[in-house]
Amino acid sequence: MIEITKDIKYIGVDDLDIDLFESQYIVPNGISYNSYVILDEKIAVMDTVDSRKSSEWWINLECELGGKTPDYLVVHHMEPDHAGLIGEFVKKFPEAKIVATDKAVKMLPLYNDSIDFSDKTIVVKENDTLSLGEHTLQFIMAPMVHWPEVMTTYEQKDKVLFSADGFGKFGALSHEEEWACEARRYYFNICGKYGTQVQNLLRKASHLKIDIICPLHGPILKENLGYYIGLYDIWSDYRPEVEGVFVAYASIHGNTAAAAHKLADILREKGAKKVSVADLSRDDMAEAVEDAFKYSHLVLAAASYDAGIFPPMKDFIHHLQDKSFQNRRVALIENGSWAPVAGKLMHAEMARLKDIDIVEPIVTIKGKMKASDEIKLKELADSLLSTED
Repeated sequence: MIEITKDIKYIGVDDLDIDLFESQYIVPNGISYNSYVILDEKIAVMDTVDSRKSSEWWINLECELGGKTPDYLVVHHMEPDHAGLIGEFVKKFPEAKIVATDKAVKMLPLYNDSIDFSDKTIVVKENDTLSLGEHTLQFIMAPMVHWPEVMTTYEQKDKVLFSADGFGKFGALSHEEEWACEARRYYFNICGKYGTQVQNLLRKASHLKIDIICPLHGPILKENLGYYIGLYDIWSDYRPEVEGVFVAYASIHGNTAAAAHKLADILREKGAKKVSVADLSRDDMAEAVEDAFKYSHLVLAAASYDAGIFPPMKDFIHHLQDKSFQNRRVALIENGSWAPVAGKLMHAEMARLKDIDIVEPIVTIKGKMKASDEIKLKELADSLLSTED
C-alpha cells in the first residue's frame, strides 16, 4: 500500500486488463483508478474506483480502515471510473455522508437509481471546509475539468491537492515510465477542450502551498511540482510545448505518404528544430492529436476521396476541432489524380479554428510526386519555417 502521508493512504487499483480507456484510447500499460483515505478523528474516503475493480478496492479500503467506519465519501468526479462503487459504499456504510458539489449530487441517481440519497449528502461550494480533526478539507470548484460537477480538494495540514482528473495520465502505477508523454496524451484527449477551465483552476491553485498532488489517474506527484504545473499551464493555454513541425498524412496508395516524408526531409535539411511524422491510417489517433498540440507547426497532407477528404484525415481534423486546437501555423498538401479537392476542404475546416495561420499556397500533387512537386515542397517548407526563431 502506498503511504501519501502518515494519515493519508492510497487505496486505488491498477487495471491491467483494460484495452481501451473510455472505449477509445489505447492503454498498452493499463490505467490506475486512484482512491485515497484520510484517517483522523473523522475518516474520509476520497473517491471510489471503476466497478471493474470492486473486489480489489474493497480489500484495500478495509485493510486501511482496520475495522473502523468511514464518516465521509468525498466525490470529486461522477464519471463511472471513479464513482463506480458509490452505491456499494452507501449500502455498506449507510451512516456515512457523501460530500460533493450540487451538480454531482444531482447526478448520483443517474448511476444509482435504487438508492435514496436525500439524507446522505453534504453539498459543498467554493472554499467550503470540512474538519476531520487534525486535517481540514478545503473544496475548490473545477467545473468542466472535464465534467460540470467536478471539484478538487485541498488538505490544509499536509498541503495535499486532490486534483480529480487534473494531472492524470494513462498507465498503471505498476508500470514505471516517463510522466509527460502519457500525461500529455491523456490531457489533450480528455481535458483538451477545456483549457480555459483548467487555467481557472491553476489560478486558484497558485494561491495554495501544495506539497503533493493526488490525481485520479497516474502517479502521486511529490517532487518538482513546478515542472508538472508548468506543463499544464502550457497545455491549457494552447501554447506549443516544442518548436518544431508535426506532419500528419492520410494516403491511399502511398503517393501522399511519399510527399509527406519528402517534406519532412526537406524541413530537417532547412533546420527545423524537430520534425515528427504520423500515418493517420495506422498510427494511434490519440497520439496524433497529442503531437498536433505539442508542436508549434502542423502539416496536413491528404488524398482526395469521393469528392472530399480521405476519411482518416477528415477524422483527425474533427478531433482537432473537438479539442479546440488553436494558435498554430498550418501548411496543407493535397493529392488527386483528376479532381483534387482535399486542400480546399481542409483549408475550410482549419479556418474555422481560432488563431490558425494557414500557409499559402496549398501544394497540389497529381498522382505520383514529380521533380516539380519537390520544388513546391521546398517553397512550402520555407514559408512554413519563416516564423521559427
